[in-house]
Amino acid sequence: MASWSDFAAAEPMLAAGIRALLQQYGPGMGYLATVRADGAPRVHPVSPVFADGGLYCFIVDSPKRRDLERDGRYALHAYPPEDNDDEAAITGRAITVTDPLVTTRLAGALHASPDIDWRLFELTVETAMLRHHGPAGALPLAASPFTPAYAQTWRAPQNLRRTLAIAS
Repeated sequence: MASWSDFAAAEPMLAAGIRALLQQYGPGMGYLATVRADGAPRVHPVSPVFADGGLYCFIVDSPKRRDLERDGRYALHAYPPEDNDDEAAITGRAITVTDPLVTTRLAGALHASPDIDWRLFELTVETAMLRHHGPAGALPLAASPFTPAYAQTWRAPQNLRRTLAIAS
């Protein structure tokens, strides 16, 4: 897995497109999929934030937080735009931020209430996908002329995946 800044340095246009879809309504908004203890998926709305070159989520005490603490694998999908069917998704591992300086700085900058039981997770990136469906959308039943959908994808190089696995 790569940090968001490593991913953005490797694929700046793809990272910008994904970030734009995640932040299309102002603050970050997306669906976070986690892995339940029985192996089934669990999906939750979240507000991911971009700060200090990373992608983070403040997660309150909840089933999704327990999922991430037990098995950090996640998938994050942007909310769909109102005017087209474009999609953005990333997968990776959520890592609990344990550095109190980072946690305090981001909590202050992002107005995270100290009265709430939350934990800060950094979302690393293993895969990234941005899919453009064109003006007709995902189901161009009567669209003319038809614009085929296309996707941009990225996968963290093996050396980045090993480096972060050792560090975490």
